[in-house]
Amino acid sequence: MGKGKLAKFADMERYENVFQYPYSVVDQVPFEMKGRWHEDYFHNDNPIVLELGCGKGEYTVGLAQLYPDMNFIGVDIKGSRMWTGATLALEQELKNVAFLRTNIEVIERFFTDGEVQEIWLTFSDPQIKKVSKRLTGTAFLERYRKFLADNGTVHLKTDSNFLFTYTTHVVSHNNLPLLFRTEDLYHTDGLDDETRRILSIRTYYENMWIERGLNIRYMKFGLPKTCSLEEPDVEIPVDEYRSYKRTKHTSRDTSK
Repeated sequence: MGKGKLAKFADMERYENVFQYPYSVVDQVPFEMKGRWHEDYFHNDNPIVLELGCGKGEYTVGLAQLYPDMNFIGVDIKGSRMWTGATLALEQELKNVAFLRTNIEVIERFFTDGEVQEIWLTFSDPQIKKVSKRLTGTAFLERYRKFLADNGTVHLKTDSNFLFTYTTHVVSHNNLPLLFRTEDLYHTDGLDDETRRILSIRTYYENMWIERGLNIRYMKFGLPKTCSLEEPDVEIPVDEYRSYKRTKHTSRDTSK
């Protein structure tokens, strides 16, 4: 581990807006703020929005800047990346931002029923070979329902046609309320001003993909608490490009 990372981790240990509970910690130390984010951290009753897999935290901070009357929590396991957003939030004295360093597989341990109103998934790994690890798969949707308000909104913004198509089938197969969908976000006419405002935030990796001529896809859907969830039985073409720091998968990989 380089000196830069060590220094960042040292900063994170003292940052008041960062909570660190990876697997090695969460199994030993209970998260006492579960169900008490409003009272113990934000000190208000404003809606809570999560960004899962927040990376550098650009989207979390960007949303917090746009919506001071809402609370935002960026979640990721990569502390050295998260440091960027956490540092910026402190420098800008944003009181409606927090960061949680943990494994998303245990996200339900940190929030209670109805405590979260919206979830953002920004450029998640499509997990082409592992259905159970897809953040829009039914395994994760079941996790989200343990703390997301009834009919809470899930946003997906992605460069991956595979993940976008898969999520479309998940939403359709389970009759989830589809609120908006576009396969080419920045060339879609008729977006309302509020949507344009939100979607104007661009992450570091998003700008790289746009420069490579890739379409950015976006959808949002509601997640009711009561409906049954099933995986769609469909075959989906894999992505035909090498996304940043991702390997290209073959159709043989997908079938495994």
